[in-house]
Amino acid sequence: QLELVESGGGLVQAGGSLRLACSASGRAFATYAMAWFRQAPGKEREFVAHISMSGGAIKYAADVKERFTISRDNAKNLVYLQMSSLEPEDTAVYYCAAKKERIASLFTTPLRAPDYWGQGTQVTVSS
Repeated sequence: QLELVESGGGLVQAGGSLRLACSASGRAFATYAMAWFRQAPGKEREFVAHISMSGGAIKYAADVKERFTISRDNAKNLVYLQMSSLEPEDTAVYYCAAKKERIASLFTTPLRAPDYWGQGTQVTVSS
């Protein structure tokens, strides 16, 4: 079982950058694929990015692909989301998620139905 805690959210001007971090407690962090999702007011939660267990498979949503970078440090049980060129449309609560998933699937399909979720961190981008 994993407990996930996000940090690093806040208020930033359009064009700025933020780095989110997700700390995982529990055993076998390195056996989980990790992902970031977000939920804007009045909208459904949506996939942002995922990274496979060893980092070899990474996938992004189309609207963040050139601006966001996901990474992980298995020695520290951490996963990051570096966000650059932020836009007001990126305003949302960002959630860290974990799932045991087949590596083959992670090369082709955005991670779905995570096993574990964090509590979320608010990101607000002002225009």
